[in-house]
Amino acid sequence: MSIRAYARSWGVSHVAVLKAAKAGRIPLEPDGSIDPAKADAAWDRSTDPSKAKGTAKPAPKSTKPPPEAMKPVAEAAVGSVRETLKEQGLPASGSVTFVQARTAHEIAKAHLARLRLQRMKGELVDRSRAIATVFALARRERDGWVQWPARAAALIAAELHVDPHRCEQVLESHVRRHLEELSEIGVDLR
Repeated sequence: MSIRAYARSWGVSHVAVLKAAKAGRIPLEPDGSIDPAKADAAWDRSTDPSKAKGTAKPAPKSTKPPPEAMKPVAEAAVGSVRETLKEQGLPASGSVTFVQARTAHEIAKAHLARLRLQRMKGELVDRSRAIATVFALARRERDGWVQWPARAAALIAAELHVDPHRCEQVLESHVRRHLEELSEIGVDLR
């Protein structure tokens, strides 16, 4: 069947059929003609139902496209759609339809828009920057404690009337032991 004849059968312009063929939405035969059975099935599979015109004829229910006409979809993409739908409490069993994929896409866009808005409002921070800041604060805190016995030992020794050097050694050993205990605390940075 010619491109123009096929376009008339669907009630669309021949330009729409050419665009669909160029985009890989419908297959062309080697001679440039169209096999209506293959093209009808491919057209239905790849057409967004929300943009379909009412004048288009429905594809026959009993014909199934040959396996070579179907493009395989990466399992990761199908899994991503299923996961997104399940997170929202929507059904995601069996084969994934165009409507389900479109729904998952819209959900993902909404999540992304919410994250951008939260970042603009200052409610969301960059993870790597936050980790670096916490690390720097912890290091400053640790360094302050390591230096504290040398500064405080003389004052404590004067109040207790003990040897300042021995007082510094005792304070330093207790501070280091305490810092070691603190370093064993596990932090989950997921």
